Amino acid sequence: MSKVNERTHKYDAETMVLSGHLVLPVSQKIEPQAHTKLPENGGYFSQRLDGYRLESVISFRSAYSHVSGSRSNKPGGGWNTLTTTVVEGLNVLEVLTADRVVGQTITEHPLVGYMPSISFLGTRFENLRIAGYPVKMEFDYDIFGPRPINDLPYVKDAGVVSRVSRQYDRILRNKNLPDALQERYNQLSSTLGGSEAVECSLVNRVAGLFPGSSFGNVITVPGFGTITLAKLTVKHEDQHEKTKAPKKTTFTLTMIDLKLGCVIEGAMGIGGNGTNGGGN
Repeated sequence: MSKVNERTHKYDAETMVLSGHLVLPVSQKIEPQAHTKLPENGGYFSQRLDGYRLESVISFRSAYSHVSGSRSNKPGGGWNTLTTTVVEGLNVLEVLTADRVVGQTITEHPLVGYMPSISFLGTRFENLRIAGYPVKMEFDYDIFGPRPINDLPYVKDAGVVSRVSRQYDRILRNKNLPDALQERYNQLSSTLGGSEAVECSLVNRVAGLFPGSSFGNVITVPGFGTITLAKLTVKHEDQHEKTKAPKKTTFTLTMIDLKLGCVIEGAMGIGGNGTNGGGN
């Protein structure tokens, strides 16, 4: 914990390069790999893993993650938190491959107020391919924009709501949208602006000659499964008794959220990190 001007800040961040479970042909939990967790008093922690392979399902050449939390040296600077996951030489069933997948979030909690600023600088996919075909992506790293004024929650900010709504609309306008995605994004759209949490993506749309169909940041590949790229959520909790501002804001980024639906069935998250932190 860090205390400044009668404010006590507790750091909270966690990363893992892979986690999930398989259902078929065998039931097996995929334990979190290269897992790091930041203690309340901050610091720097990292994990590295080389030559990972889970049967013939998923492999990567190397991966690492790190978390750090420290007080800013800038005049008037607050509490900084950094979370990073990197996966190199990724291969899922010889269908989904990438040279490098980087997920990174940088937050700063202010000395006055509770709403942190957020940046995804450095987050990217390098040579992401499906069945050997390149996947082209349009990113929106500023989906959450600048820190809202007056401690307004991100989920209530007009700019955030507008940008996320446009993402939902692009997906829902697809004539061939699968029923499951139609139901999910209708539900997300109906609660946008009125909930304490919101789900969106750093990827607005994808394109390429790969097999399957794309809907915003979601790709469905027959005989393989559903790939959701750069899934991002923000959740607010623990309202201040007087100001009603949320004292805890959690950002969660999953670079590849994968649902396998073929000979191999299961789900896994690749390149996941979450950060919040907060205080009195």
